[in-house]
Amino acid sequence: DGFFTPGSEGEFQDIVDLLLHNDRYLTLADYKAYIAAQDEVSTTYNNTAKWAEMAIHNIASSGKFSSDRTIAEYAREIWGMEPSYEKLPDPHHVDGKETLTV
Repeated sequence: DGFFTPGSEGEFQDIVDLLLHNDRYLTLADYKAYIAAQDEVSTTYNNTAKWAEMAIHNIASSGKFSSDRTIAEYAREIWGMEPSYEKLPDPHHVDGKETLTV
């Protein structure tokens, strides 16, 4: 409808037609459900007591997370290698001298 391209209403029509009539990747398959879920999120967010309650439950229910552990698991399970925990040198210091200039 030209909302994103005033004066060039048909600029993205090929993409629109492709997504609406030949979407082999199912990009829009769950779009209505997504919009409905987003509307529910918006409604809940406006109820600050309910939002806070849900946030607290979410935090309390979350498991232990460590990015280091996750990256190590990824290295082992996906790449089949042991991660290295060797500390890399500071790129702004060479031989104890700061090399970063501003």
